[in-house]
Amino acid sequence: MKQNVHIQNLLWLTIATVFISSSGALGKFIDMPTPVIIWWRSALAGVFLFIFCKYKGFSLKIESGKDRRIFIIASFFMAAHWITYFYALKLSNVAIGMLTLFTFPVIIALLEPLFSKLKFDSVHLFLGILVIIGVYILAPEFNLKSSQLQGVFFGLLSAVCYAIRILLLKGQVVKYNGTVLMFYQVAIISVILIPVVLIGDSSNISTQYPFVILLALLTTAIGHTMFVNSLKYFKASTASIIGSSQPIFGIIIAYIFLNEIPTSNTFIGGSLILATVIIESIRSKKK
Repeated sequence: MKQNVHIQNLLWLTIATVFISSSGALGKFIDMPTPVIIWWRSALAGVFLFIFCKYKGFSLKIESGKDRRIFIIASFFMAAHWITYFYALKLSNVAIGMLTLFTFPVIIALLEPLFSKLKFDSVHLFLGILVIIGVYILAPEFNLKSSQLQGVFFGLLSAVCYAIRILLLKGQVVKYNGTVLMFYQVAIISVILIPVVLIGDSSNISTQYPFVILLALLTTAIGHTMFVNSLKYFKASTASIIGSSQPIFGIIIAYIFLNEIPTSNTFIGGSLILATVIIESIRSKKK
């Protein structure tokens, strides 16, 4: 029975991974300034999540001022993660943007003992070395004028922000429903980025609505909520490394809809990064 529950949890985490992976192609394709895209993504996702919370009868009450502060701080890191990630996609391509972002499991593995009572797992150091080598292969030419290298840097910065956001929320998933957590994050991000909308260019929104709605509903409202819920059943580092299979789906989607063909360096570097997914999946199954 325990084995079946573990497999079921892995299945739901994989489905969440597929949904979230659509962000790569959508982020690259949508023709609006990046911060403006993120505001629309957050605002629309907030509407969807609020309606769903009311429909399911989820309580939106925040239990303490400490929790409120954690929500706000996590939302700042989430906004920074999304904006830097989309810059990475537009400067390079979906493959590089997604693969560099998914160095965040290594960052989580290194930081998680500082956020919880878990002991540092030395195996994650080995996984970290694999990921670092993989990132180096993705962008072997160190030229600051190279848009691909700039994309790698933005992807790494996005990974740091995402890792901190996940670790901040790890302690909240036992007290709040995952959908409620995601609602508050996108709602706070919508408020934070109001100045961006006022001064940014949203003139293309009339032609981009279908894609922005898809990004807000499928990728954000559904995908990220399912991923946050998975933290109830896995360590943050385990869930994150398993979720690193997102680039596989993202690259496939980008190939089908954007005709982006990965280079040999992308395949080699990406394979090293994604090898961590297989290793950690096997290890998590034995726990």
